[in-house]
Amino acid sequence: MNFRKLVIASAVLLGACAATPDPGPTMTEWRLVVHGGAGVITREGMSPEKEAAYTAALETALEAGAAVLRNGGSALDAVEAAVIPMEDDPLFNSGHGAVFTAAGTHELDASIMDGRDRNAGAVAGVTRVRNPIKAARAVMDKSEHVMFAGTGADAFAEAQGLDMVDNSYFDTDRRRQSLERVLEERARTAADRHGTVGAVAIDQDGNLAAATTTGGMTAKAAGRIGDSPLIGAATYAENGVCAVSATGHGEYFIRVGVAKTICDRVKLAGDGIESAAESALAEVAELGGDGGVIVLDGDGGYAFVFNSEGMYRGVVDASGARTAIYGGE
Repeated sequence: MNFRKLVIASAVLLGACAATPDPGPTMTEWRLVVHGGAGVITREGMSPEKEAAYTAALETALEAGAAVLRNGGSALDAVEAAVIPMEDDPLFNSGHGAVFTAAGTHELDASIMDGRDRNAGAVAGVTRVRNPIKAARAVMDKSEHVMFAGTGADAFAEAQGLDMVDNSYFDTDRRRQSLERVLEERARTAADRHGTVGAVAIDQDGNLAAATTTGGMTAKAAGRIGDSPLIGAATYAENGVCAVSATGHGEYFIRVGVAKTICDRVKLAGDGIESAAESALAEVAELGGDGGVIVLDGDGGYAFVFNSEGMYRGVVDASGARTAIYGGE
């Protein structure tokens, strides 16, 4: 080929390349997963009305988070939005409807984590914050710290202008009856040790986030803190790896470091999220605990894994929402 033909061929090739449209940035399929606690949850112990109420509550939480993601919002905003209606719903052990301490009061915990930079916020033992997850988010966004506890956490939340309530706002007759039974029998059932809500999400930019919030365990000692506000125990998120929210017997989840253990197995051992979660919960079971987790991987794949009889759970994406309650669903 002479020089003139080479120039012409090159020009044709360059023209073809220039005519190829730029595909632009790759968009990830958004997805949100929620849980409303794991434990002794069986069909035999659930009335049709109660089952319908839990299903509706899960659907409300899913839609609250989906509305954020559907409109191009962040995973971080979505997980916060998803758990707020569960904190407001007396069906769940978080916010209004939280269990009582042994002293007949309420102490609530929450945490949130952003997978983009692993920034996080948490509160423990708050008594006057209507929505503890909002306080956890404020710690992350408006302080140099990761966690506040007790009266300091309440004071910080109030200083940020969050909605504050009297501790009695969290009371419900159902939870008071549970407290009275535990104090009388001096023993907790498995259901008394469980009850947490949480969410994990991936947005259209591939960012991950996780949030967890709880009232703790029935008749807990004043000042007891479980796994829910502890980053790495109940909550963890890292872009490209996984996002986790856990529920169960908190002391065991702390000892195993469940959320971080799952993400480390994905990141360092190459495990899939379901296998990683099963391994972490097997460690919990070996120590004597039970519970469950919701997990998203860096591509939006999700898993519900629990070693209890059931877990209130749901997932939503562009194809629609799905919920489940019992094992085997």
